[in-house]
Amino acid sequence: MDIATQSIEGGFADPVFNAQAVFRAIMDAMARPGSAQALPLLAHPPAPLSATAGAVALSLCDNDTPIWLDPRLQVEPAVKAWLGFHTGAPLANTPADAHFALVANPAEMAALDGFSQGTQEYPDRSTTLILLVGDLASGPPLLLEGPGIEKTAMIAPTGMPRHFVEQWKQNNQRFPRGVDIVLAAPGSLACLPRTTRIKTMEA
Repeated sequence: MDIATQSIEGGFADPVFNAQAVFRAIMDAMARPGSAQALPLLAHPPAPLSATAGAVALSLCDNDTPIWLDPRLQVEPAVKAWLGFHTGAPLANTPADAHFALVANPAEMAALDGFSQGTQEYPDRSTTLILLVGDLASGPPLLLEGPGIEKTAMIAPTGMPRHFVEQWKQNNQRFPRGVDIVLAAPGSLACLPRTTRIKTMEA
């Protein structure tokens, strides 16, 4: 299949309804950090962009939201063409220019502080990172606290960035600035908003 065909196919079958369903799942996941929200298979982007991450991009990104792609996605012309055709979003040259960042290889990801942190006046101008993870249950466990969590929540995404817990603590300290994260796993997603704290697990 050529790139032109790949870029046109695999979008939402019912764009308005599907985008609303995905957006609702993201909002629920942001409101209850660490909770896994099931997501039906709605998008079929070219590899290595996953169906979940593709659906998140289709529901959040438009021609006003520059997207940054990590090196693994950057080298895939079909991924760029698919995102361009279905979202109209321009590609950001650097992580700091991005409203959204799609990261297919989170373990090798640039540091969180390299992305846009927003400003004190406009903290919402920060980057939302969409990390493609293998699953939400078999990685090193993260114990979460903060708004939207009754006492604690637990999530264990695979393939997270190196030194993630330390980086996330620094992200907390920049509040109200800082990045938010969507964890895109096969068939489900979870969110880590900047207000969520990660407790180090007691050995």
